[in-house]
Amino acid sequence: MVTTPVLVLPGYGDSGPEHWQSRWQAAGANFRRVLQRDWLMPERAEWLATLEREVAACPAPPVLVAHSLGCALVAHRVMAGGGGIKAALLVAPADVDMLATVLEAVQSFAPMPLVPLPFPSVVVASTDDPYVAPARAEQFARAWGSRIVTLTGAGHVNTDSGFGAWDEGRRLLEELL
Repeated sequence: MVTTPVLVLPGYGDSGPEHWQSRWQAAGANFRRVLQRDWLMPERAEWLATLEREVAACPAPPVLVAHSLGCALVAHRVMAGGGGIKAALLVAPADVDMLATVLEAVQSFAPMPLVPLPFPSVVVASTDDPYVAPARAEQFARAWGSRIVTLTGAGHVNTDSGFGAWDEGRRLLEELL
């Protein structure tokens, strides 16, 4: 029996050791972080190529666990025709269209692809995320065909917002697995 591989896709700056992505990765033998060469100057084409190699190396279609800019990466991969994904948990998707005007480093990820994802997906958004307005997160979820889960006052759903192990998120992932 093959255990479903899980690819962890951090966003801009990577996810630190106390971030829920890092904790999940440490606890699961089937979890693997997609390591990007440059976390602070992300280049869409390079990040896509890295993700493509990681997906191809999986023994079965993986579930993607993306945070922030990692969510845009998933949408860009779908837009580029990439397949072979079982499902995706898309947490706190950064609005790259808004961020590209203030953070030059993410400009290659704009515009955000609003294309249907050909696999089951859940978008988790917060009512007070500084990187995406609730209405915009809902727009992403609708366009992607994702179920949306809205958290009240959860910030960017990261360590700074008080999210460590994040058991609720892990339950959402288990539903996708």
